[in-house]
Amino acid sequence: METTEEVLAGVGPRLKRLRQERGITLTALAETTGISVSTLSRLESGKRRPSLELLLPLAQAHHVPLDELVGAPEIGDPRIRPRPRRMNDMVVLPLTRRAGGLQAFKMIVPERIPEPEPRVHEGYDWLYVLNGRMRLHLAGRDLILEPGEAAEFDTRLPHWFGGHGGTVEALSLFGPQGERLHLRARPRKE
Repeated sequence: METTEEVLAGVGPRLKRLRQERGITLTALAETTGISVSTLSRLESGKRRPSLELLLPLAQAHHVPLDELVGAPEIGDPRIRPRPRRMNDMVVLPLTRRAGGLQAFKMIVPERIPEPEPRVHEGYDWLYVLNGRMRLHLAGRDLILEPGEAAEFDTRLPHWFGGHGGTVEALSLFGPQGERLHLRARPRKE
């Protein structure tokens, strides 16, 4: 990983290369940006430390994002590669990589016969049914969730869920106690 000094040292050569590739003189660039020829020359040679006040008009003049001028590191591969895990009778695919905080999972849950004992634990859960039907037993109530329906609940309430009439695929967002998600069914009226 480059140090701040190494990153800043690379700005001057990048500025010079961009200007020369576009066939622009220091004088023309000075007129476009309002930065003196002397300052531009010192920036390109590394004799002047770049600042945001200087880099913003240069990025605009060259029609490039600011991170191209400072040589921001490439962003890593954003794809996640979940590895399915078996948890009792469910298959769970973690969709988040960080520990703690809000966690996202895709779950494939079979119909549960016989019915399991309701459980309680710390946290807050939000379920969204993708495919199949889900039976949610929550604090003594039985609910059937269809594809496209969601439920959120405090996991300190006795609960269990499973497929209803077969396997169900669902998304689960599970967070620590006190974190709640909100699903808006329709846009607010202005």
